[in-house]
Amino acid sequence: MSLSRVLLFRKLCNTEKCSLIFKRCNSQNSINLSDPSVQRYLSYLMIEHENLSVKSRRDPEEVRRLQEIKPIVHALEQRIYLYDSIESLKELNKKEGDDEIKKMIKEEAGIYLKRVNEVDSELQSILLEPYLSEGGILLEVTAGAGGQEAMLFARELFELYESYANYKDWEVDIASIEESDLGGYRKASLLIRGMGVPELMRMEAGVHRVQRIPTTEKGGRIHTSTVSVAVLPQPSDIELDIPERDITIETKRASGAGGQHVNTTDSAVRIIHNPTGTVVECQEGRSQIKNKQIAMEKLRTLLYQKQHEEQVARINSERKSQIGSSNRNEKIRTYNYPQDRVTEHREGGGTQHSLKTFMKGEEQLESLQENLLRHQRFQALMEDIQEYIKKHQVDTTSKV
Repeated sequence: MSLSRVLLFRKLCNTEKCSLIFKRCNSQNSINLSDPSVQRYLSYLMIEHENLSVKSRRDPEEVRRLQEIKPIVHALEQRIYLYDSIESLKELNKKEGDDEIKKMIKEEAGIYLKRVNEVDSELQSILLEPYLSEGGILLEVTAGAGGQEAMLFARELFELYESYANYKDWEVDIASIEESDLGGYRKASLLIRGMGVPELMRMEAGVHRVQRIPTTEKGGRIHTSTVSVAVLPQPSDIELDIPERDITIETKRASGAGGQHVNTTDSAVRIIHNPTGTVVECQEGRSQIKNKQIAMEKLRTLLYQKQHEEQVARINSERKSQIGSSNRNEKIRTYNYPQDRVTEHREGGGTQHSLKTFMKGEEQLESLQENLLRHQRFQALMEDIQEYIKKHQVDTTSKV
């Protein structure tokens, strides 16, 4: 480790010198920046950033990682500078005898300390900022328990997501609608594409429960119904590129009927696809070149079928894991009309009021999704820190 890295590490980890202020961010979670485990992990990020910065940037993954941690390191360097400045002012204050100058030094230190609070807040936001990507999903809304009432709410939920996609300026297309007798939806699906779609819309996957008096109810009783929402990756166009290094081609004399020429030349072709172990053969023609072309087509067909089946299986598995059996007790969110509130049952969600406004699919839904993502980001970050501490066997009680 270079001297500069050691100095950065010690400045960041010295809990006596850097008694950092605990600052809550906008979400329900916050990171205790004064925790030694957190400080060690942040120090590691600074070292990682320095190592990546001096490398030739040819690996796309390393370039992505560098861009990911760059804002974090920038904020950490600001904190180090500010604390160094505060320490210098403290030393100057000890040596100074003039009360007027002491007062000026104290005011200057206060300005730096205020800036530390701002940087801490910025760092919290950066650390908990969800990663958003450009992409598309297939969203399926399916009526569950509750009969016609469930179908009616399925339509309202479908329209909520359609409005939300327009609010976010995403591309949205109706893929399918299966309407019920009373105008509800048994099942309907949307194709949505845009920045943040895969991450934000995944927060909607699961069982949604509605509690209200249906329009078909004459006795005024509150009914509980469910609607399942599945958020699936859009099926991709399967592209088959078979590099020569991935195949082994063997030639041999053809066997069986075919005449003297077929049995005395190496026209039969056997191709092995090394990554998957798939084997194809062709010995029908007299030409080795033609047999090789036919064998390659057979191989492409088999590999395409294999990838297609894997893609379908993955999507079906995703759908099953998200919606379960659509029972009322599997809900992720409850829409309670009599009490005019939406309750998110997952950690980081909470309760929102003004259900009518929520169903417009605008700021309230956006805020809820972002809070859920931040909570997930917080949990992932805590896991990363614990994994780092465990892997490097760091003693978090010791001072550097």
